[in-house]
Amino acid sequence: MSTLRNVTFALAALITVTGLSACNTVEGAGKDIKAGGAAIEREADKANK
Repeated sequence: MSTLRNVTFALAALITVTGLSACNTVEGAGKDIKAGGAAIEREADKANK
């Protein structure tokens, strides 16, 4: 029974770590997209002047 408990714990830890790293990746991608949008907006403002 102890082996099953260890496997379950290892699987839960792996899922948790994967989930946390995915959140950081999505957050980083959101920041990159936001920065890209700001750059496009600045260039559009320059073109309209």
